[in-house]
Amino acid sequence: MSKINNDLLKKLLETFGPSGNEETIREIIREEIKDYADEIKVDALGNLIAIKKGQGKKIMVAGHMDEIGIMVSNIDENGFLRFTNIGGVSPFTALYQRVMFVDGTLGVVGMEKLDEMKDLALSKMFIDIGVYSKEEAMKKVNVGDVACFYTPFVQNGDYIMSKALDDRIGCYVAIEALKALKDCANEVYFVFTVQEEVGLRGARTAAYGVDPDMGIAIDVTTTGDTPKCKTMDVKMGNGAAIKVKDSSILTHPEVKKLMVEVAKENNIPYQLEILEAGGTDSGAIHITRSGVPSGVISIPCRYVHSPSEMVSVKDVESAIELLCKILQK
Repeated sequence: MSKINNDLLKKLLETFGPSGNEETIREIIREEIKDYADEIKVDALGNLIAIKKGQGKKIMVAGHMDEIGIMVSNIDENGFLRFTNIGGVSPFTALYQRVMFVDGTLGVVGMEKLDEMKDLALSKMFIDIGVYSKEEAMKKVNVGDVACFYTPFVQNGDYIMSKALDDRIGCYVAIEALKALKDCANEVYFVFTVQEEVGLRGARTAAYGVDPDMGIAIDVTTTGDTPKCKTMDVKMGNGAAIKVKDSSILTHPEVKKLMVEVAKENNIPYQLEILEAGGTDSGAIHITRSGVPSGVISIPCRYVHSPSEMVSVKDVESAIELLCKILQK
């Protein structure tokens, strides 16, 4: 298995792309895969679809390009920005973090004086972009402008830390599998979806258009391996996770069986995942048209939906290998 391509990963992770604003990240992915797909198109909602032609079954592989973010809802007379969330943004993980707008404007998230930290809510918070008036602020941002968290990609041995690992790491796995797939009997649609974080919207429309025989989402999942965390069987570093259940899907038994068999046959480290809250693109794919047998390959990730998500290189490599072997089977 090829080692991690840090240059590509850094580019994918640090690029701006909150839900509904995936244009920049889409172009980076398109540029990266253009020599490896037989056909590439962008659908009406903005999903990037790369096709590897084949005579067999039609398989849709989905990784979402979007990340969580915030949207400016009001600018006060002193130039402070009030904001709303795009996707699952917690006030506690957002506090005092830096955010970046599409033009590179940076700000820091502050809060009003609170007597009790438990009362912290997004409505009591603001973004400070270092200006002194509404007039000055409006030269840089406007109501409706969107920002993402601003944290650099860091690799420390086997650990990778960054914003947007949910789900640029899934996009990375799909890109590397697309590059590695030489002779494939099946017809594979690699779909880099939009607006997953706000309700699996891109996957729903893409799956309707592709009409696949099988769906595989590549996404992150939470872990049960940090001190006194919620009990969960998934651990970072123990291999790709094969999903059994989450809030959006009960994995099709045949798809789960296929994934486990392929992992065992090829000695790929894997673990079984039951996620009690949260879902992935497969949640939308499996109920498209008259139904699509679907499953998920998950990358164990600590601190999901924070500016410092963390995954293991070993898990990323086993996810790429597992996906490749499944698509070739």
